[in-house]
Amino acid sequence: MERRLMKGNEAIGEAAIAAGCRYFFGYPITPQNELPEYMARRLPEVGGVYLQAESEVSAINMVYGAAGAGARVMTSSSSPGISLKQEGLSYIAGAELPCVVVNMVRGGPGLGGIQPAQSDYFQATKGGGHGDYHLLVLAPASVQELVNLVREAFDLADKYRNPVMILGDGVLGQMMEPVTIADPVPVASLPAKPWATTGAQDRPANLINSLYIDPLELSAHNAKLIAKYERMAREELRFERYCADDAEILLVAYGITARICRTVVDLGRQAGLKLGLFRPISLFPFPYAPLADLIAEVGVNKVICVEMSAGQLVEDVRLAVEGRVPTVLYGYPGGVVPLPAEILSRIKGEGGANGVRRS
Repeated sequence: MERRLMKGNEAIGEAAIAAGCRYFFGYPITPQNELPEYMARRLPEVGGVYLQAESEVSAINMVYGAAGAGARVMTSSSSPGISLKQEGLSYIAGAELPCVVVNMVRGGPGLGGIQPAQSDYFQATKGGGHGDYHLLVLAPASVQELVNLVREAFDLADKYRNPVMILGDGVLGQMMEPVTIADPVPVASLPAKPWATTGAQDRPANLINSLYIDPLELSAHNAKLIAKYERMAREELRFERYCADDAEILLVAYGITARICRTVVDLGRQAGLKLGLFRPISLFPFPYAPLADLIAEVGVNKVICVEMSAGQLVEDVRLAVEGRVPTVLYGYPGGVVPLPAEILSRIKGEGGANGVRRS
Protein backbone atom coordinates (compact mmCIF):
# COMPACT_ATOMS: atom_id res chain seq x y z
CA MET A 1 0.00 0.00 0.00
CA GLU A 2 1.27 3.42 -0.97
CA ARG A 3 0.52 6.69 0.81
CA ARG A 4 0.11 9.70 -1.43
CA LEU A 5 -1.36 13.20 -1.52
CA MET A 6 -4.50 13.22 -3.68
CA LYS A 7 -7.49 15.38 -4.48
CA GLY A 8 -10.76 13.78 -3.40
CA ASN A 9 -12.18 13.28 -6.89
CA GLU A 10 -8.99 11.68 -8.14
CA ALA A 11 -8.67 9.48 -5.06
CA ILE A 12 -12.14 8.09 -5.80
CA GLY A 13 -10.98 7.06 -9.24
CA GLU A 14 -7.84 5.31 -8.03
CA ALA A 15 -9.78 3.56 -5.26
CA ALA A 16 -12.36 2.35 -7.79
CA ILE A 17 -9.66 0.92 -10.05
CA ALA A 18 -8.07 -0.82 -7.06
CA ALA A 19 -11.51 -2.28 -6.27
CA GLY A 20 -11.71 -3.86 -9.72
CA CYS A 21 -13.70 -1.22 -11.59
CA ARG A 22 -12.83 -1.34 -15.29
CA TYR A 23 -15.70 0.62 -16.82
CA PHE A 24 -16.70 4.24 -16.32
CA PHE A 25 -19.40 6.12 -18.21
CA GLY A 26 -20.03 9.76 -17.43
CA TYR A 27 -20.56 13.34 -18.51
CA PRO A 28 -18.80 16.48 -17.26
CA ILE A 29 -20.27 18.75 -14.62
CA THR A 30 -18.63 20.81 -11.86
CA PRO A 31 -17.53 20.06 -9.13
CA GLN A 32 -16.80 16.40 -9.98
CA ASN A 33 -14.96 16.87 -13.27
CA GLU A 34 -11.58 15.67 -12.01
CA LEU A 35 -13.02 12.18 -11.49
CA PRO A 36 -13.96 11.45 -15.12
CA GLU A 37 -10.78 13.19 -16.26
CA TYR A 38 -8.75 10.89 -14.01
CA MET A 39 -10.59 7.79 -15.20
CA ALA A 40 -10.13 8.81 -18.84
CA ARG A 41 -6.39 8.71 -18.26
CA ARG A 42 -6.08 5.73 -15.91
CA LEU A 43 -8.59 3.15 -17.14
CA PRO A 44 -6.83 2.49 -20.48
CA GLU A 45 -3.62 1.87 -18.51
CA VAL A 46 -5.26 -1.05 -16.69
CA GLY A 47 -7.17 -2.51 -19.63
CA GLY A 48 -10.40 -0.72 -18.79
CA VAL A 49 -12.80 1.43 -20.77
CA TYR A 50 -13.69 5.08 -20.25
CA LEU A 51 -16.45 6.57 -22.35
CA GLN A 52 -17.81 10.09 -22.15
CA ALA A 53 -21.46 9.79 -23.10
CA GLU A 54 -23.44 12.44 -24.93
CA SER A 55 -25.57 13.01 -21.83
CA GLU A 56 -26.16 11.82 -18.28
CA VAL A 57 -29.15 9.83 -19.53
CA SER A 58 -26.92 7.92 -21.93
CA ALA A 59 -24.24 7.41 -19.29
CA ILE A 60 -26.53 5.75 -16.75
CA ASN A 61 -27.96 3.42 -19.40
CA MET A 62 -24.44 2.43 -20.40
CA VAL A 63 -23.89 1.60 -16.72
CA TYR A 64 -27.05 -0.53 -16.89
CA GLY A 65 -25.62 -2.50 -19.80
CA ALA A 66 -22.18 -3.04 -18.29
CA ALA A 67 -23.65 -4.04 -14.91
CA GLY A 68 -25.95 -6.50 -16.67
CA ALA A 69 -22.89 -8.09 -18.27
CA GLY A 70 -21.36 -8.59 -14.82
CA ALA A 71 -18.75 -5.81 -14.87
CA ARG A 72 -17.73 -3.63 -11.96
CA VAL A 73 -18.86 -0.27 -13.29
CA MET A 74 -19.14 3.28 -11.97
CA THR A 75 -20.50 6.67 -12.95
CA SER A 76 -20.33 10.05 -11.29
CA SER A 77 -21.95 13.44 -11.53
CA SER A 78 -23.12 16.44 -9.53
CA SER A 79 -26.64 17.35 -8.54
CA PRO A 80 -28.42 18.30 -11.83
CA GLY A 81 -26.62 15.45 -13.59
CA ILE A 82 -27.75 12.96 -10.95
CA SER A 83 -31.33 14.17 -11.51
CA LEU A 84 -31.02 13.18 -15.16
CA LYS A 85 -29.86 9.70 -14.14
CA GLN A 86 -32.88 8.98 -11.93
CA GLU A 87 -34.93 6.99 -14.45
CA GLY A 88 -31.94 4.78 -15.23
CA LEU A 89 -31.19 4.30 -11.54
CA SER A 90 -34.76 3.13 -10.97
CA TYR A 91 -34.37 0.63 -13.84
CA ILE A 92 -31.03 -0.60 -12.45
CA ALA A 93 -32.48 -1.03 -8.95
CA GLY A 94 -35.53 -2.77 -10.38
CA ALA A 95 -33.34 -5.12 -12.41
CA GLU A 96 -31.18 -5.77 -9.31
CA LEU A 97 -27.86 -4.80 -10.84
CA PRO A 98 -24.75 -3.74 -8.90
CA CYS A 99 -23.02 -0.45 -9.69
CA VAL A 100 -21.51 2.54 -7.89
CA VAL A 101 -22.71 6.11 -8.38
CA VAL A 102 -20.84 9.14 -7.01
CA ASN A 103 -22.67 12.42 -6.40
CA MET A 104 -20.52 15.42 -5.51
CA VAL A 105 -23.38 17.68 -4.44
CA ARG A 106 -23.62 21.32 -5.47
CA GLY A 107 -26.12 23.97 -4.47
CA GLY A 108 -29.57 24.18 -6.03
CA PRO A 109 -32.39 24.05 -6.89
CA GLY A 110 -32.21 24.33 -10.65
CA LEU A 111 -28.75 25.00 -12.03
CA GLY A 112 -27.94 26.63 -8.69
CA GLY A 113 -24.21 27.13 -8.32
CA ILE A 114 -20.99 25.14 -8.16
CA GLN A 115 -20.40 25.53 -4.43
CA PRO A 116 -20.72 22.50 -2.11
CA ALA A 117 -24.08 21.57 -0.61
CA GLN A 118 -25.99 18.69 0.96
CA SER A 119 -29.35 19.42 -0.63
CA ASP A 120 -29.59 16.08 -2.49
CA TYR A 121 -30.21 14.10 0.70
CA PHE A 122 -33.88 13.43 -0.07
CA GLN A 123 -33.07 12.47 -3.64
CA ALA A 124 -30.38 10.01 -2.53
CA THR A 125 -32.10 8.39 0.44
CA LYS A 126 -35.77 8.38 -0.54
CA GLY A 127 -35.39 6.87 -3.99
CA GLY A 128 -35.17 9.90 -6.27
CA GLY A 129 -36.71 8.22 -9.29
CA HIS A 130 -40.03 6.44 -9.77
CA GLY A 131 -41.27 3.37 -7.95
CA ASP A 132 -40.46 1.72 -4.63
CA TYR A 133 -36.69 1.33 -4.53
CA HIS A 134 -33.65 2.42 -2.55
CA LEU A 135 -29.99 2.98 -3.16
CA LEU A 136 -27.57 2.09 -0.41
CA VAL A 137 -26.07 5.51 0.43
CA LEU A 138 -22.70 6.12 2.13
CA ALA A 139 -21.47 9.56 3.27
CA PRO A 140 -17.71 10.03 3.79
CA ALA A 141 -16.19 12.89 5.80
CA SER A 142 -12.58 12.81 4.58
CA VAL A 143 -10.61 11.88 1.48
CA GLN A 144 -9.34 8.73 3.18
CA GLU A 145 -12.89 7.74 4.01
CA LEU A 146 -13.85 8.41 0.39
CA VAL A 147 -11.21 5.87 -0.60
CA ASN A 148 -12.32 3.31 1.96
CA LEU A 149 -16.02 3.63 1.19
CA VAL A 150 -15.53 3.39 -2.57
CA ARG A 151 -14.05 -0.09 -2.20
CA GLU A 152 -16.75 -1.01 0.27
CA ALA A 153 -19.40 0.34 -2.10
CA PHE A 154 -18.40 -2.08 -4.86
CA ASP A 155 -18.49 -5.01 -2.45
CA LEU A 156 -21.90 -3.97 -1.11
CA ALA A 157 -23.25 -3.49 -4.61
CA ASP A 158 -22.29 -7.07 -5.47
CA LYS A 159 -23.53 -8.41 -2.12
CA TYR A 160 -27.02 -6.97 -2.56
CA ARG A 161 -27.18 -6.67 -6.37
CA ASN A 162 -28.11 -3.05 -5.86
CA PRO A 163 -26.78 0.40 -6.78
CA VAL A 164 -24.68 2.08 -4.10
CA MET A 165 -24.24 5.85 -3.96
CA ILE A 166 -21.30 7.74 -2.49
CA LEU A 167 -22.80 11.07 -1.40
CA GLY A 168 -20.08 13.69 -1.16
CA ASP A 169 -19.89 17.40 -1.88
CA GLY A 170 -17.70 19.95 -3.60
CA VAL A 171 -15.41 20.32 -0.59
CA LEU A 172 -14.58 16.62 -0.40
CA GLY A 173 -14.13 16.39 -4.14
CA GLN A 174 -11.72 19.33 -4.32
CA MET A 175 -9.71 19.08 -1.10
CA MET A 176 -6.34 17.31 -1.02
CA GLU A 177 -5.27 14.99 1.80
CA PRO A 178 -2.78 12.15 2.23
CA VAL A 179 -4.45 8.80 1.56
CA THR A 180 -3.53 5.15 1.59
CA ILE A 181 -5.13 3.05 -1.14
CA ALA A 182 -5.31 -0.67 -0.52
CA ASP A 183 -3.63 -3.07 -2.93
CA PRO A 184 -5.62 -3.81 -6.07
CA VAL A 185 -8.15 -6.62 -6.00
CA PRO A 186 -7.30 -9.28 -8.62
CA VAL A 187 -10.13 -9.16 -11.12
CA ALA A 188 -10.17 -12.96 -11.21
CA SER A 189 -11.03 -13.02 -7.49
CA LEU A 190 -14.16 -10.88 -7.81
CA PRO A 191 -17.47 -12.55 -6.94
CA ALA A 192 -18.97 -14.82 -9.58
CA LYS A 193 -22.12 -13.47 -11.22
CA PRO A 194 -24.03 -16.44 -12.63
CA TRP A 195 -27.00 -14.16 -13.32
CA ALA A 196 -25.07 -11.95 -15.77
CA THR A 197 -25.68 -11.86 -19.53
CA THR A 198 -22.31 -13.29 -20.51
CA GLY A 199 -23.38 -15.91 -23.07
CA ALA A 200 -25.43 -19.07 -22.64
CA GLN A 201 -23.67 -21.93 -24.41
CA ASP A 202 -23.71 -24.20 -21.35
CA ARG A 203 -26.73 -22.85 -19.44
CA PRO A 204 -30.14 -21.33 -19.99
CA ALA A 205 -30.11 -17.71 -21.15
CA ASN A 206 -30.20 -15.03 -18.46
CA LEU A 207 -32.69 -12.18 -18.74
CA ILE A 208 -32.01 -8.73 -17.26
CA ASN A 209 -35.29 -6.88 -16.95
CA SER A 210 -37.44 -4.68 -14.70
CA LEU A 211 -40.73 -5.05 -16.59
CA TYR A 212 -43.52 -7.06 -14.95
CA ILE A 213 -46.85 -6.76 -16.76
CA ASP A 214 -48.65 -9.12 -14.37
CA PRO A 215 -49.36 -7.09 -11.18
CA LEU A 216 -48.99 -10.20 -9.02
CA GLU A 217 -45.52 -10.80 -10.42
CA LEU A 218 -44.59 -7.15 -9.84
CA SER A 219 -45.96 -7.32 -6.30
CA ALA A 220 -43.83 -10.40 -5.60
CA HIS A 221 -40.78 -8.65 -7.05
CA ASN A 222 -41.40 -5.63 -4.83
CA ALA A 223 -41.71 -7.90 -1.80
CA LYS A 224 -38.30 -9.37 -2.69
CA LEU A 225 -36.79 -5.88 -2.96
CA ILE A 226 -38.33 -4.76 0.32
CA ALA A 227 -36.87 -7.81 2.08
CA LYS A 228 -33.46 -6.84 0.68
CA TYR A 229 -33.78 -3.27 1.97
CA GLU A 230 -34.82 -4.58 5.38
CA ARG A 231 -31.72 -6.78 5.42
CA MET A 232 -29.62 -3.68 4.64
CA ALA A 233 -31.25 -1.92 7.60
CA ARG A 234 -30.23 -4.80 9.88
CA GLU A 235 -26.72 -5.41 8.59
CA GLU A 236 -25.32 -2.21 7.05
CA LEU A 237 -25.78 0.54 9.63
CA ARG A 238 -22.71 2.74 9.91
CA PHE A 239 -22.25 5.68 12.25
CA GLU A 240 -19.72 7.42 14.50
CA ARG A 241 -20.04 8.96 17.97
CA TYR A 242 -17.68 11.74 19.06
CA CYS A 243 -17.49 13.05 22.65
CA ALA A 244 -21.06 11.84 23.09
CA ASP A 245 -20.82 9.80 26.29
CA ASP A 246 -21.83 12.73 28.52
CA ALA A 247 -23.30 15.12 25.95
CA GLU A 248 -26.12 17.41 26.99
CA ILE A 249 -26.37 18.94 23.51
CA LEU A 250 -25.94 16.52 20.63
CA LEU A 251 -25.03 17.70 17.14
CA VAL A 252 -26.06 15.46 14.26
CA ALA A 253 -24.32 15.97 10.92
CA TYR A 254 -22.84 13.98 8.05
CA GLY A 255 -20.07 14.41 5.50
CA ILE A 256 -17.95 17.54 5.55
CA THR A 257 -20.44 19.25 7.89
CA ALA A 258 -19.79 16.58 10.50
CA ARG A 259 -16.09 17.31 10.22
CA ILE A 260 -16.80 20.98 10.87
CA CYS A 261 -18.97 19.98 13.83
CA ARG A 262 -16.10 18.03 15.41
CA THR A 263 -14.31 21.36 15.72
CA VAL A 264 -17.50 22.91 17.15
CA VAL A 265 -17.59 20.16 19.78
CA ASP A 266 -13.93 20.74 20.67
CA LEU A 267 -14.42 24.51 20.94
CA GLY A 268 -17.60 24.09 22.95
CA ARG A 269 -15.94 21.67 25.35
CA GLN A 270 -13.17 24.20 25.92
CA ALA A 271 -15.87 26.74 26.80
CA GLY A 272 -17.55 24.38 29.27
CA LEU A 273 -20.40 23.18 27.04
CA LYS A 274 -21.11 19.45 27.04
CA LEU A 275 -21.38 19.01 23.29
CA GLY A 276 -21.26 15.74 21.42
CA LEU A 277 -21.58 14.60 17.81
CA PHE A 278 -23.46 11.76 16.14
CA ARG A 279 -22.38 11.20 12.53
CA PRO A 280 -24.44 8.90 10.30
CA ILE A 281 -22.20 7.29 7.70
CA SER A 282 -24.91 5.15 6.11
CA LEU A 283 -27.68 7.55 5.12
CA PHE A 284 -29.72 4.67 3.75
CA PRO A 285 -30.13 2.72 5.87
CA PHE A 286 -30.28 5.52 8.42
CA PRO A 287 -29.12 4.59 11.96
CA TYR A 288 -32.43 5.45 13.67
CA ALA A 289 -32.06 3.04 16.59
CA PRO A 290 -28.40 3.87 17.44
CA LEU A 291 -29.26 7.59 17.52
CA ALA A 292 -32.36 7.02 19.66
CA ASP A 293 -30.43 4.71 21.99
CA LEU A 294 -27.66 7.29 22.43
CA ILE A 295 -30.13 10.01 23.38
CA ALA A 296 -31.77 7.74 25.97
CA GLU A 297 -28.48 6.34 27.27
CA VAL A 298 -26.71 9.67 27.80
CA GLY A 299 -29.64 11.86 28.78
CA VAL A 300 -29.25 14.37 25.95
CA ASN A 301 -31.58 17.34 26.46
CA LYS A 302 -31.29 18.95 23.00
CA VAL A 303 -30.47 17.77 19.48
CA ILE A 304 -29.15 20.15 16.83
CA CYS A 305 -29.09 18.99 13.22
CA VAL A 306 -26.47 20.83 11.17
CA GLU A 307 -26.64 20.45 7.41
CA MET A 308 -25.78 22.37 4.25
CA SER A 309 -29.38 22.41 3.08
CA ALA A 310 -32.68 23.97 4.08
CA GLY A 311 -33.68 20.92 6.13
CA GLN A 312 -33.57 17.35 4.82
CA LEU A 313 -31.40 15.24 7.13
CA VAL A 314 -33.38 16.74 10.02
CA GLU A 315 -36.47 14.80 8.96
CA ASP A 316 -34.73 11.47 9.63
CA VAL A 317 -33.24 12.84 12.84
CA ARG A 318 -36.71 13.79 14.07
CA LEU A 319 -38.00 10.32 13.21
CA ALA A 320 -35.25 8.86 15.39
CA VAL A 321 -35.79 11.32 18.27
CA GLU A 322 -39.59 10.82 18.24
CA GLY A 323 -40.16 14.02 20.15
CA ARG A 324 -38.26 12.90 23.26
CA VAL A 325 -36.14 16.07 23.30
CA PRO A 326 -36.24 19.32 21.31
CA THR A 327 -34.72 18.92 17.84
CA VAL A 328 -33.71 22.05 15.95
CA LEU A 329 -32.24 22.70 12.53
CA TYR A 330 -29.18 24.76 11.71
CA GLY A 331 -29.54 24.85 7.94
CA TYR A 332 -27.04 26.41 5.53
CA PRO A 333 -28.52 26.19 2.01
CA GLY A 334 -27.30 27.43 -1.33
CA GLY A 335 -23.62 26.54 -1.16
CA VAL A 336 -22.79 28.22 2.17
CA VAL A 337 -20.24 26.26 4.19
CA PRO A 338 -20.72 27.09 7.90
CA LEU A 339 -17.79 28.14 10.04
CA PRO A 340 -17.31 26.49 13.45
CA ALA A 341 -17.50 29.88 15.19
CA GLU A 342 -20.87 30.59 13.56
CA ILE A 343 -22.35 27.32 14.73
CA LEU A 344 -20.97 27.71 18.23
CA SER A 345 -22.32 31.27 18.42
CA ARG A 346 -25.81 30.00 17.62
CA ILE A 347 -25.52 27.25 20.24
CA LYS A 348 -24.58 29.86 22.83
CA GLY A 349 -27.56 31.98 21.78
CA GLU A 350 -25.36 34.83 20.66
CA GLY A 351 -26.85 35.12 17.17
CA GLY A 352 -24.46 34.53 14.33
CA ALA A 353 -25.28 33.47 10.80
CA ASN A 354 -28.74 32.08 10.15
CA GLY A 355 -27.79 29.87 7.25
CA VAL A 356 -27.13 32.67 4.74
CA ARG A 357 -23.86 34.59 4.90
CA ARG A 358 -24.38 38.06 3.45
CA SER A 359 -20.88 39.43 3.74
